[in-house]
Amino acid sequence: MFRLLVLLLLALFSVVHALSSTGNRLLVVTDDSAIDKEKYSSFWRDLESRGYRLSFESPKNDKLALFQHGERTVDHIILLPTRSKGLGPSLTPHLLLDFIKNNGNILLTLTAESPVPSAISALLLELDVHLSPDRTSLVVDHFNYDTISAGENHDVLLMEKPSALRSDVKNFFGGGGLIALPRAIAQELGSSSQLLTPILRAPETAYSYNPKEEVENVAEPFAVGSQISLVSSMQARNSARFTILGSAEALEDAWFDRTVQGPAGKAVKSSNRAFAKSLTGWTFMETGVLKVGKVEHHLSIISDKKSGNDSVAQLGYLNPTIYRIKNDVTFNIEISEYSFDHLAPFTVSPDDRLQLEFTMLSPFHRLDLQPMFTTLNSTIFSVTFRLPDQHGIFSFRVNYKRPFMTNVDVKREVT
Repeated sequence: MFRLLVLLLLALFSVVHALSSTGNRLLVVTDDSAIDKEKYSSFWRDLESRGYRLSFESPKNDKLALFQHGERTVDHIILLPTRSKGLGPSLTPHLLLDFIKNNGNILLTLTAESPVPSAISALLLELDVHLSPDRTSLVVDHFNYDTISAGENHDVLLMEKPSALRSDVKNFFGGGGLIALPRAIAQELGSSSQLLTPILRAPETAYSYNPKEEVENVAEPFAVGSQISLVSSMQARNSARFTILGSAEALEDAWFDRTVQGPAGKAVKSSNRAFAKSLTGWTFMETGVLKVGKVEHHLSIISDKKSGNDSVAQLGYLNPTIYRIKNDVTFNIEISEYSFDHLAPFTVSPDDRLQLEFTMLSPFHRLDLQPMFTTLNSTIFSVTFRLPDQHGIFSFRVNYKRPFMTNVDVKREVT
């Protein structure tokens, strides 16, 4: 009976445990937890229903610490807008960058309702993300706005969910519906970092300006059209994630499933709630996470009398350290993709390629890995090829890096 009770408790724990592949401890940094708990109550409930353990702290709390004994005290951070110039001694730009270096994930939310704190601007500059110098500008669009709530100011943008960045990049944020982005702050992404990727860009008709300026005397805008990123991401080399949402109001209860209408459209319910799930799901490592399973290579014999997988047979044992020149070898790698609450077989986009490099100082072969078969939660990719007529120390290497996907870099040396 006791053993049965233990098993039931373990099963219950597995159900309520966070869907994130990296942990469920989520810190929410807020000026006023009582107000923000009510203002974003649906957002918090959605996160808790996915297993996250939320803790609310003020940036002015002297006891707040992101690290203890060299280890992270939390797994993820949500930074809500603050009216303070800084974020306190525990949330300096340097410490937040250290948090990312230690595989922590951060969702930063901005609003034009108050100036962006100088500490946040400094943090973003470290990542090559630029905000308007006056720190109070917002994005308006006279062609893509909510006529119900912003009929005069046009400062509530209505945007379709983002499409794929490229045909070879998986889209974790798409789908049908309109997203309402009230009083959004424009971000301009620098070109010097390959780690930055826009999630949602503004329409060509949008621009950023300071509402305190007279309309007739508006200077050259900080950014216009597709120069403006409304939602941006940075995935570090260790695959930790940092996301910037230009409109914190988009997460409020008032905008979840709210009725909105564009200038030439019909009244529909906003898709903010679904977009918030996909955005936090990606930021907190619930999606776009690749896991490598078995990595094997072996000597092979190729038969002309058979076709397909049956034409290749294994010789000898797995993963030998020595091969002879011109041997035929087979390389296999097992890859899974984490999707919210389970591991699924990884599928490469039709316009993308997963490749094996057989290298010494430079690649002798660069070969496409083909899916041979799938299990319940993984795909085994394979390729068979002939070794070069060259002596030395070689490496089998799979180096797969794509936007919005965690990095895969697997290396096996042979002689």
